[in-house]
Formats: sequence, C-alpha cells, structure tokens
Amino acid sequence: MRTLRIGSGAGYSGDRIEPAVELAEQGRLDYLGFECLAERTIALAQSERLRDPQAGFDPLLVARMRAVLRPCAASGVRIITNMGAANPLGAARAVAEVARELGLGGIKIAAVSGDDVLGALAGGDYRLLERPGTVADLGDRVVSANAYMGLGGILEGLRGGADVVVTGRVGDPALFLAPLVYEFGWALDDWDRLGRGTVVGHLLECAGQITGGYFADPGYKDVPDLARLGFPIAEVAEDGSAVITKVEGSGGRVSLASCKEQLLYELLDPASYLQPDVTADFSGVRFEEVGPDRVAVSGGTGRARPDTLKVSVGYRDSFAGEGQMSYAGPGCVARARLALDIVRERLRLTGVAMTEARFELIGVDAVRRGGDPGFTPDLPEVRIRVAGRTDSMAEAVRIGNEVESLYTNGPAGGGGAWKAAREIVAVVSTLLPQHRAQPAVQFEVA
Repeated sequence: MRTLRIGSGAGYSGDRIEPAVELAEQGRLDYLGFECLAERTIALAQSERLRDPQAGFDPLLVARMRAVLRPCAASGVRIITNMGAANPLGAARAVAEVARELGLGGIKIAAVSGDDVLGALAGGDYRLLERPGTVADLGDRVVSANAYMGLGGILEGLRGGADVVVTGRVGDPALFLAPLVYEFGWALDDWDRLGRGTVVGHLLECAGQITGGYFADPGYKDVPDLARLGFPIAEVAEDGSAVITKVEGSGGRVSLASCKEQLLYELLDPASYLQPDVTADFSGVRFEEVGPDRVAVSGGTGRARPDTLKVSVGYRDSFAGEGQMSYAGPGCVARARLALDIVRERLRLTGVAMTEARFELIGVDAVRRGGDPGFTPDLPEVRIRVAGRTDSMAEAVRIGNEVESLYTNGPAGGGGAWKAAREIVAVVSTLLPQHRAQPAVQFEVA
C-alpha cells in the first residue's frame, strides 16, 4: 500500500526553526506543514495590517522559508502553512522573494484567501457563542472576522502545481488532510477517510507536543534530549491509517502515552470533532507501538461536515496595565504581601479605575488561587504581580507606575521592577453558513 510522509515543522507562531530544518533535510518527506495560527494571533495580525497594508503575515515566515526552502526544493518536498495569517498574498510574495534570494527560480507559491468574512457578517444577526449578544453588539470595536476554512483552497493550490501553499485561517488539521486528499484521490464525501485523515492532522498540528515536548514530566514521564526535540512525521497509508514517528537520532520520544495525550488535546466531544471538511469521530481510534519511536494509529471515522463554519471575531476590548517586583531573603513573603497591600491602597487613593484586578505572589498564589491569605510559606524569594484591566491606556500605565514606585516607597529589598501597558484585542466566536465563505487562490512564481 502506498504511503505518504508528512512532517510537522511548527506547532505555533513562535516555534523553533531547527526541527523543521531537520525534517526537511533528513525526514524523507513528501510534505512539510507549518501550523502557526491561533485565534488571537490572527486578530493581532489583522490589527497589524490595518497599520501597514503590506504586513499581517507571520513574523517568522521569512526566516522559516530561508531555512527550509532550499532543502525542500532539492528533495521535492511541498510546503503547506497558515503563516499567511491576515495577508496570504503578501506572504506568498515574501516567499517568492526568498526563493529569488536563494537562487531558486521557478518556485510556485499559492496564496489561499477567503477566510476574511468581516463583510459577510455586516448587517447579520450572528449570535456569539461564548457570551450573550451578537456580533453587531460589538459595534465599531470589531477589527477582524476570520472563518475556519476547509481544505478546498489548499487542494486548488496543489492541483495548480504549487510548491508552497500559504493560507490564512483554516482548520488546523486541514493543512495535513489536504495533501492526503490530493495524493490519494479521496472523495470529498468519503467521510470515513476524511475522518481518519483528520485524526492524523490533529496528531501532527502541535508539532513537538506529540514527540514529548509539552508531554514531559520528570520522574513520571521522562523524555530524553528535549533540547534537541525532534518534530513528528506521519507515514500515512491510502486508507488513512498511519504511523507517527520522528527523525532517527533526534531528541524526544513518540510513545503510546504521548500520542494518546495529543489525541485528546482540545477535544470537546471525541465522537463529534467538528471540522469544516468533516465531523470526525475519534472514539474508535486505536494506537499500537510498532517499534522504537513508532506508533501506529487507526480506527477513526467520520460523518458529513457541519453546515456552518466557526468564525473568530477579534475586537478591541480594553487595556491592561501590569507591574512586577521581586523580594528575597528572610521575611520576603511578608514584605511582598505588604507591597501588594500598598499598591492596592495607592490605586484606590489615586482613583485608578479598573474593571478587573489581580494582586498575586508568583510562586505562592498566582496559579492556585483562593488559598489561605494568612499562609506564609518559608521561601527564599518571591515576586509580586499586579495587573488590572482598564478602559484607557492612560489608566493602564498608572498601574505599573505604582508598582515601580515601591523602589523607594515600599518595603525593604524590592528589585527587578518591570511594567507594561497594552491594548487588549479579545476574541469571540460565531457561526457562519458554509456557503458564505469561499476560498480564492492566487499564484506567485519566483
């Protein structure tokens, strides 16, 4: 049975580049995917493009392409990525420029757009999923609306001969499902094969998580050589079954446990994983260890795709101010608690208007909240953090300023002050009928 080798070169926007180079050079791949787009990432990219029409694609796109384009071209590896973010065409042109710099003439790049549905939402009564209200209630604060598109645009790019396909927002598994449909000729209503391909895409989409990165827990789940973590490869058969592995000799580990954890990642209902191309059913997935760092996966199925697409709506929500300072030595926790009390009272006295506030000791109660406030652990050092949400940047700045002023106005021994203020671009979701969002493909040639 014919198999296809697909590697995952990134699991988020700021991921390492070296493991992708290792895959390109030593992975004997047919395809290399880069999954770099999160809900908030694309909203921020849309904001960036509003400031600069030439911007809006992933900031590491050029660096990644400079690193992998030559070895991929030499081995005939095709690249698929959502690093186009808010500007797929601009990203495609940037890839073409990198190819020309490297002397790789003839490289063909497909830019897949159509996920920007801001116009399609205008005037509609689209209900928000995470809170009461509609998109219209957000008014002119909306900066972006991007639908999770399916594999259609990627498929068109591959059929058009693209060596590199750059998309905006698509369902993450679609980056890896599209080449399976293209190479194996799967029908777009072959729900079981699409379901199994979605299992593979879901296992690959977070890159180093499945090879032991996020999985590792010393003493419980030991993983070797994490500083040289290898990213995953799926050897996929025509029926959608696969073997998950990595480059021999690379760091990390592919195991039954790492694969099972990744399968359950971000699943609400394993029997009904809604994707733009299929409703995948992971409930019957089976794993089998078939060799060192080799785990076979089989058993996924699928049903007809949903009638709607999820849309991430980015909007200007508020502002956040933050300040931090460290205390060390005997009595550091007591001094840190006093510092928090001082800042809390100062913000009240000076009338800083906050809609939400956090006063915490990092290492004591920043994660485990609601503990006994009288508890004073014996720690050698601790760091305070004060953060607040405001309706203006000016108010947000004042929060960090009050923390910084502890240098000379607070308890003894404070140091390492840090402060920041920023606008918050928040994200909510809605649903849009599938027919309201259609992919568009443009080609660039180096």
